[in-house]
Amino acid sequence: MRVKEMHPLCCISLESPSIGDQSPEPRMKLSRSCSVADMRSDGNAVGLRRSGSESCSGSTSFAGVLYKWTNYGKGWRSRWFLLRNGVISYSKILQPETLAAGEDVRFIGDVSSGRLKRLDRSGSSRHQKHQKAVGIVHLKVSSFRESRSDDRRFYIFTATKTLHLRTSSKKDRVAWIESLASTRSLFTLRRLNYKPSILPPDLSLSTERLKKRLLEEGISEVLIKDCEQIMLLEFSEIKGQVQLLCEERSNLLDTLRQLEAANIEGETSGVPEGDYQLTQQEFTDRGKYSEWSTTESSQELEDQGSEDEETCFFDTKDCFPRATDVMGEVIIERRKKLPDPCEKEKGVSLWSLIKDNVGKDLTRVCLPVYFNEPISSLQKCFEDLEYSYLLDRAYEHGNSLERVLNVAAFAVSGYASSEGRHCKPFNPLLGETYEADYPEKGVRFFSEKVSHHPTLIACHSQGRGWKFWGDSNIRTKFWGRSIQLDPVGLLTLEFDDGEVFQWSKVTTSIYNLILGKVYCDHHGMMHIRGNREYSCKLKFKEQSILERNPRQVHGFVEDANGKKHATLFGKWDDSMYYINGITNVKPKDMSDAHLLWQRTLPPVNLTRYNLTSFAITLNELTPGLQEKLPPTDSRLRPDQRHLENGEYDMANSEKLRLETRQRMSRKLQENGWKPRWFKKEGEDGTYRYVGGYWEEREDGKWEGCPNIFGEFSDDSINTS
Repeated sequence: MRVKEMHPLCCISLESPSIGDQSPEPRMKLSRSCSVADMRSDGNAVGLRRSGSESCSGSTSFAGVLYKWTNYGKGWRSRWFLLRNGVISYSKILQPETLAAGEDVRFIGDVSSGRLKRLDRSGSSRHQKHQKAVGIVHLKVSSFRESRSDDRRFYIFTATKTLHLRTSSKKDRVAWIESLASTRSLFTLRRLNYKPSILPPDLSLSTERLKKRLLEEGISEVLIKDCEQIMLLEFSEIKGQVQLLCEERSNLLDTLRQLEAANIEGETSGVPEGDYQLTQQEFTDRGKYSEWSTTESSQELEDQGSEDEETCFFDTKDCFPRATDVMGEVIIERRKKLPDPCEKEKGVSLWSLIKDNVGKDLTRVCLPVYFNEPISSLQKCFEDLEYSYLLDRAYEHGNSLERVLNVAAFAVSGYASSEGRHCKPFNPLLGETYEADYPEKGVRFFSEKVSHHPTLIACHSQGRGWKFWGDSNIRTKFWGRSIQLDPVGLLTLEFDDGEVFQWSKVTTSIYNLILGKVYCDHHGMMHIRGNREYSCKLKFKEQSILERNPRQVHGFVEDANGKKHATLFGKWDDSMYYINGITNVKPKDMSDAHLLWQRTLPPVNLTRYNLTSFAITLNELTPGLQEKLPPTDSRLRPDQRHLENGEYDMANSEKLRLETRQRMSRKLQENGWKPRWFKKEGEDGTYRYVGGYWEEREDGKWEGCPNIFGEFSDDSINTS
């Protein structure tokens, strides 16, 4: 027999265990009339803290407060999470009507007073109108994993985003992970990166019947053995080809599964109808419904008035006219092509311009704008991060062989965009900057020209669990039929768990400037040094005249003792693979090779610049962006903008004006000019980002940032 006790402050019944009942603790039965304040007080009274160690049935729901990463501006924010019937819902306030009467709910962590916003008992809360709009995630099409670097963090991965979550203690994380595991066990799941194969692992070819038949015909054993070897070799090659087809099929199926997952509505069994759906009118008024949105409206934060932002929750909006990324930022629809040129291009002879400059540094040679592409060197630095997902993947793998393999693939991938790029980027003015905020990639990037003599560009980027920075200078020499570009500088990649990798870029050469088809090649040794167990050496093979298979990259991963653990191979303009163990050549049987990186296909709308789809977006002024940029940003540079628009005469005129100003930059440095956002570490050290840029951008104040693209005089140079 069970005796029900009624708490005097709220309508929560606590089932006291009868004699012989082995239930270790009471469970909460919630009626719809209970308030948040009542639940808080009673939760403290009965000590509702679950360890998560107890096995759980599928009918049990779990609830509690988690910290969710929202965006770079707001950071971690408290959210109310409810796990029920394979669906995780979260909101900025606890919503009592979402807890069904008689529902078995187990609470994880502290739900005490001060953690949740008190709802108006009369239901007149100013945010009450948004209580139906909650973010939801379906475990059926999701996966989850604990952080290896922080014992309070874990991640939930869906087809379209990653939820970064943090608990108050390690014990609470264990409870949440076990509740997720017990709930997901209701489904027959495959991992999002599951790769089905139609080939059995023990697939083999038997030649016994064939040998027996040939022996009966009187064929010699030597000839039979030769035939057998030929068959086995042919079979091995066919098996490798079929395996590649299987991988392509698997990738296609995975893409289809993700598209299907992104379109799943809130009809999952057990989800109350209407809890996660919008009315037709709301759909029409507020734009396309996306159950995967995590954006938190800045207007909601403004509406809170004098209330404490850290202890108050507000409703999460789930519907936006534009897509949202995993960090909660609105994603801008970026352009697919450059503007159509306003003027017809005029051909210029390169040889007639530079025949008198053989052996000189081309950065000091004044060339017409025709030889430029419509991006600056500051923006071109950001092109190295086109495949930043490799660093995200490396971070998730922790300190392991897989991490250094992905880092190596990332280091190679930065060269893929150079294919067919024969024009030079604009040389930035001293103090010129460039920012890139790509929430859909989870990346923020910033660069600044920090020195004119020698020419130095410093950059800093931050992603999901990693930071990437460096400064670079390119020494350029012209040798008649070719140009040699020797990069000087060190790139550093640091993960949040403390692992660091450093490397320098290899030499780039551009050939056939006078006669023949112009092409570029990257060659030399790249040593990716790690501060822990693994490092990597990659050799970019120099292309010869008779080379039939150019652009090859080959290397090894080795530990601190020099022992090799994996082989990498591929092409810098196409893809990179690895196999476990050591080999000096590309294996014929690709079934043992694992794809690390594949180049994105070029855009449909090609121009003579041959910009990639990613590079086309770099100089774009998206709606509302220009008002937020400092006057030093590359996108505001007039000659570069005129070139992009195909206004060649105006571009040449502006380029000449700005290069006249650029020649005075050395005098600026001699007068004590210092970079605004970077500082050099010691006399021979690298430039490091000192911070403050994104904060000033948020405030809209750019004190100390001059209009470097405007008109100037000698007096302005002397007084700068």
